[in-house]
Amino acid sequence: MPRFSLLLICLLAPLAHADNHSHDLAYSLGVKLGERLRDEVPDLELQALLDGLRQAYRNEPLTLDVKRIEKLLAEHEAHLAQVPERIEKAKAAEKRFLAGEKAKTGVRVLKNGVLVHELRAGNGRKPGPKDRIQVRYVGFLADGSQFDESQTAQWFHLDSVINGWRDALQEMPVGAQWRLVIPSSQAYGAEGAGDLIPPYSPLVFELELLDTKE
Repeated sequence: MPRFSLLLICLLAPLAHADNHSHDLAYSLGVKLGERLRDEVPDLELQALLDGLRQAYRNEPLTLDVKRIEKLLAEHEAHLAQVPERIEKAKAAEKRFLAGEKAKTGVRVLKNGVLVHELRAGNGRKPGPKDRIQVRYVGFLADGSQFDESQTAQWFHLDSVINGWRDALQEMPVGAQWRLVIPSSQAYGAEGAGDLIPPYSPLVFELELLDTKE
């Protein structure tokens, strides 16, 4: 039986005997189903979901053929079954990459695990935790592919950037250029960032601090 069917049955069983209005019951089922689907299918087309739910509930003719529905659900189940394996592979790959980077000459490790290689020394002031910073940077994934670049200087509030940047920049004097290797736990972690950054991805930045202001 598909997971969605099991989910609805499990939700319905404890709620069916509760003294709630039908509206509240329907809303509660929707909340729980929405929470589950948000994690399993982040880019789900909600209108299509509602159409399918309405047609099935009212026993109306379905837009898709039943065989097509079963095939899609089976593929989705297979995809979910592979997720733990992909996670473990990604974690192992990150561990190997960080170990290799840490072993390179001239690399030091900050307290949060960020690896720093100084490309150019600076002699200006260091940013405070609430300061604004002006930087130029290029960002790479562990495989060397570039995912971001600022060819012109950009201003950011330090408390709005990823943890790896925030901690490193507070130790970085104006005028310095560093190569940062940031563990995924200090970047986008288990969630990743859209199609650009997969889950458990360490990030590499060539970062230049041009100015800082309170």
